[in-house]
Amino acid sequence: MRLITVAGPPSVGKTSVIVKTAKILVERGARPGVVKFDSLSTSDDVVFRRAGLQVAVGLAGGVCPDHFFVSNIDDCVQWADRAGLDMLIAESAGLCNRCSPHIRGVAAVCVVDALSGVHTPRKIGPMLKLADVVVITKADIVSQAEREVFAHHAHLANPKAALLFFNGVTGQGAAELAHHLAAAPRIAALEGERLRFPMPSAVCPYCIGETAIGRAHQRGNVRKMTFEDTAL
Repeated sequence: MRLITVAGPPSVGKTSVIVKTAKILVERGARPGVVKFDSLSTSDDVVFRRAGLQVAVGLAGGVCPDHFFVSNIDDCVQWADRAGLDMLIAESAGLCNRCSPHIRGVAAVCVVDALSGVHTPRKIGPMLKLADVVVITKADIVSQAEREVFAHHAHLANPKAALLFFNGVTGQGAAELAHHLAAAPRIAALEGERLRFPMPSAVCPYCIGETAIGRAHQRGNVRKMTFEDTAL
């Protein structure tokens, strides 16, 4: 079983990237499936099924989607194994630039959108900086100069990653990405494996349901800003 984690901010085209690439993989004899993680709802499973892919959906509800991902991804691998799949592509909810966890020994892809601004790669955390492959979408819409500058910033953020441009409409770039995914390491299970980067280290009261604002309601791991007041 090959497992691939696909992360990226919302609306960058992760689902299109997966569908177009999975088509190439199927043509090459692979049996890929998808697990889609999201927060409250998703219709992407319809898109995956329309493309002929087996898909499982995990909705985090009131839980952090990335913590939900880590709590369930090993069960997803076991589901894919029972379904006779030889590759599982896990698409994250794409809500947190700080988390979107990648796993040691598991192929990691980050999808970013060239329309988001040339400095965006420097603002994204471990999901880009620790990825094996950085996929840049919508680059055909920006100028050649913007395209090159965006790619340069992505390279500065993660010099070790393979960079490739992907057109979600035509599928250009899918064959190259399929090559990377087909070379992903095989795994049997994730029990005992570790994330590439730790998630936030403690729980604040708002994580467990607090809604009141004010110091009296802030306990546990709370970080406060400091201000330099300047008299007018």
